[in-house]
This record gives sequence, C-alpha cells and structure tokens, in this order.
Amino acid sequence: MFKKISLVLLILLYAGAGVNHFIHPAAYYTIIPPYLPNPVAINIVAGIAEIIAALLLAFPRTRAWGSYVVVAMLIAFIPAHVYMIQQGGCMGTAICMPLWGAWLRLFPLQFILIAWAWWYRK
Repeated sequence: MFKKISLVLLILLYAGAGVNHFIHPAAYYTIIPPYLPNPVAINIVAGIAEIIAALLLAFPRTRAWGSYVVVAMLIAFIPAHVYMIQQGGCMGTAICMPLWGAWLRLFPLQFILIAWAWWYRK
C-alpha cells in the first residue's frame, strides 16, 4: 500500500513540476546556468520531460521507462543545483533560499528523489 501511495505522489510531483515550467517559466530561467544556451528551450524540454515521465510512471507497462527518465532528468538538473549553490541560494527575486537550503536541494534531496524513482524500475 505504501508503495502505491508513494507512486501516486511521485506521479503528481512530476506532473505538477512539469506543468509549472509553463505556468512560471521565469523562475526556471533564473536557475539555468548561464553557460547553457537558450534557457527558454531548456525550460520547455524540461517541462515536457517531466510530464512525459509522470505519464510513463502512471502505467505498469511503461513504469520502468518512467523511472529511467526521472533518474536521467535528476542527473541532468544537477548543474542547476550547483549553480544555485554558487549564487548563494538566491536567483534574483524568483527563487531565494538560505545557502544551506540550496545544499540540501543538491544533497541529500536529489539523491533521495533518484532513489525514489529508481524504486519503480521493476
């Protein structure tokens, strides 16, 4: 029962995060490191990928693929978390947190999210 509830929460998390990329894109532009080109395109691809991951996780036949997509995304998002740490946790007015909060987003939260998605690969 816990695993099913956890799965529903994971699906809602990624579906919501994906949709949020389109509702509040400016917040995401600020955390994309400046050395990466075209933050608008990166934000769109990330939002679509999160929505696709949620859909893949929703069905037993595609759940493993959804798990792999989430893990790949979380690894791909690491530069944004490192950039946030380099900026002291504040990314303009859109996102501002204490530096320790930025560190927590990278470690352990990123690894917890990876482990959570990995749990559904079988």
